[in-house]
Amino acid sequence: MRICLVSETWAPEINGVAHTLGHLSREAIARGHRLQLVRPRPASPAPRSEGMEAELRVRGVSLPGYREVRLGLPAARCLTQFWREQRPDVVYLATQGPLGWSAQGVARRLAIPSVAGWHTNFDHYCHDYGVPWLSGPVRRRLRTFHNRSQATLVPTRSQAEALTADGFREVRVMARGIDGERFSPAHRDPALRARWGAGEHTPVILHVGRLAPEKNLALLRESCVAIGEARPDARIVIVGDGPGRKALAASLPHAHFTGFIPADDLARHYASADLFLFPSLSETWGNVLLEAMASGLATVAFRHAAGAELIDHDLNGLAPAVEDVAGFREAAVTLCQQPARRARLGRNARERALAYAWPAIADAFLAVLDHARETPHGHSRPRPA
Repeated sequence: MRICLVSETWAPEINGVAHTLGHLSREAIARGHRLQLVRPRPASPAPRSEGMEAELRVRGVSLPGYREVRLGLPAARCLTQFWREQRPDVVYLATQGPLGWSAQGVARRLAIPSVAGWHTNFDHYCHDYGVPWLSGPVRRRLRTFHNRSQATLVPTRSQAEALTADGFREVRVMARGIDGERFSPAHRDPALRARWGAGEHTPVILHVGRLAPEKNLALLRESCVAIGEARPDARIVIVGDGPGRKALAASLPHAHFTGFIPADDLARHYASADLFLFPSLSETWGNVLLEAMASGLATVAFRHAAGAELIDHDLNGLAPAVEDVAGFREAAVTLCQQPARRARLGRNARERALAYAWPAIADAFLAVLDHARETPHGHSRPRPA
């Protein structure tokens, strides 16, 4: 197949969408598929993406406060010319910004099948950023977008059931994968732990992610404070950056804040920790949770998204109910003080994570695209250009 990926974000940007698309594209190319990429021009000069048959970069604007995050602008004329010259068999719409809508419109006019990905809970973000009244209209707009494609791919069964109940059609599940060699307990580094002031038996608590309001940073802070009161020798390591970093660092003055770090360093950070905290409720999946589990860490995450899909409570992690905020804090404090239990949960966590290999995830992705190509949607009939 010739597949065109349309996305507002791409490597070297650090986020779940870019991470997932990078793995899927490499797997697809390895299988002999031809890939195109449509993305906004990056804020800083960046080389063309490796392995792509063709790449179209369109105009974009940076989001306020996030210069590195680009929002693609509508590009109907460029897309029409691009796809008339090199027509794809199917288009994958990874994001639902102006570029995604524009690409969907062009694909429909040219009768090119499309599949849409659900990588971000935009309606949830409305609550996190103080505009909850926009949640309903955003949800309706998203439903229109996704129902104009042949299928929508979501990462979990619970998300598929919820969207289907809300009127989204042709919802399919495509989980996220893990590289079990890159993320492995084998990368544990005593020298790194020593830099954190941690000895062999000192508990190290890790959080990895973008530090922003939608990540439930208040609960992360409360949990870390409670751990510090119960185990003053515990070390807190926070990997990531974002608008919430300054306030979080001020409230956790003894924590180690690393900012964003390279992938190899990230693997060592996971493996060198003992407990992973993931309080976010805005994720559609949560790649960092799978990475932590593959690294052999005991984890505390709500029974939501990847937490609901991956964690069997007290078998390979602890997963309190979404509404049980106190239970999350208590689980974090309890596990911090129980090294044997942490070790047992961590061993089981890695075993669970290794079931999510990227080749199998890519097979599911490509099967949905191939089905969309073979069974055109009624909305994809040619329209006058």
